[in-house]
Parts: sequence; structure tokens; C-alpha cells
Amino acid sequence: MSTLESAPALDALDWPAIADRLDTDGVASTPPLLSPDQCAETIAMFDDDARFRSTVVMARHAFGEGSYRYFADPLPPLVQTLREQLYPPLARIANGWAARLGEREFPADLDTLLAECATAGQHRPTPLVLRYVPGGYNCLHQDVYGDLTFPLQFLVMLSTPDVDFTGGESVFVEQRPRQQSRPMVLRPGLGEAVIFPVHHRPKAGTRGDHRVQLRHGVSQVHTGSRHVLGVIFHNAR
Repeated sequence: MSTLESAPALDALDWPAIADRLDTDGVASTPPLLSPDQCAETIAMFDDDARFRSTVVMARHAFGEGSYRYFADPLPPLVQTLREQLYPPLARIANGWAARLGEREFPADLDTLLAECATAGQHRPTPLVLRYVPGGYNCLHQDVYGDLTFPLQFLVMLSTPDVDFTGGESVFVEQRPRQQSRPMVLRPGLGEAVIFPVHHRPKAGTRGDHRVQLRHGVSQVHTGSRHVLGVIFHNAR
């Protein structure tokens, strides 16, 4: 069996702690979800054109410096496993947020979400691999892709910081109503994931819950190459 066909570390995730961290900080880190071999095999996919539906060179669109590739259907087994198994607990968190903000609820399983995406004209898979080399960076942005947006996503670090690359921190900026923006910088290790909002999240205030916006990006890579797997749950138009 290929190492890409399973991700047993998913069973050990502490979801109450993740939900609490998302409520407190807006972002949450996990222990390693993928083994070094799984990370290396995922990086190796980047140069296999048959696996991808499109490639974006960031400089052409003023997105930053670097490139990323969206997987084609069917997704690689590991990516499909991550997307399917992480969706249900994240949907429970998303629906808790929806209740607090008076927004729509999301289905309990990924297949139903993707069926709703198709009805909305969103058919293209959104999981992707990103590659940065020296001088690479990613401007602050949000991965919306259409009218139907599932509110949480995650990234998995495929390279080892300070070994495979230097610089290249994951940057998150929370835009708070009538306050200055709050920056956060994370450095996930090899195989570790960061879970964060796609667009906004609820935050408790003196007058109840309100929305705070979040954008994410990557600081400049100084040396080496940085590879990341990104998993968004809603499909794109």
C-alpha cells in the first residue's frame, strides 16, 4: 500500500482543543498529520502535469512570487482522505459559528457539500500544492472561489523549516471592526497543519458575537524551497 493511501494521525486530533483555539486565536495548529514520506511523495507530485487541472504563476496576477497547482479529479488518495475525514469535525465547528452569526448551516458530509457546490455552478476541485523558491511570497488573500464558501480550510507543511527553506512564515491578519488589524505568524513543522477561516469568524464582544475578517499569506522565502498542501472544501466555478 502506498504511504499516500492513509493518514492515521487524523484519529488522534483533539477537536475540542482545536475548536477552542479557533475561537480564541482565530487559527489553530495540529501535530504532524503526515509522515515525512507522505510529505515527500506529495512534493514529487508537483512536477506531474497529469495530476493537475491548472497552474497559477503568481507574478502574472500580482498575487506574489511563486506558483501553485490545483489538483484535477480524481484527487490523489491522501488528499481525498484528508478532505473527507477532516470535513465532518470542521463542519461541526462551522455550524456552531453559523448559529452564533445567524448564517446558513452546512451539511455533515463532504459529498453533500460538493453536490451543493455543483448546483451553484462550482465544479472544479480546489485542493492545491504551492511552491516557493528564494524571493517567493504570497500576498494576503481569501480563497472564496464562488457564492458557496465553506468557512474553514487548512494547510499542511510539506517542507522542513530551517532545513529545506528559511523565511516563508505563514501570515494571518485579522481585520477587527473599529480596531487596528491583528497580525499572527505561524511556523508549522514538517507534516503539521494550520486550520483557519476562509473569510470570517465569530468573535464575542460586549454586545454579542460579531464578524471578524481574516486574510492569509506567506512572508518572503530567503533560501531553499517551500512546499505546502492547501485543502479548501468548497469547489470553484
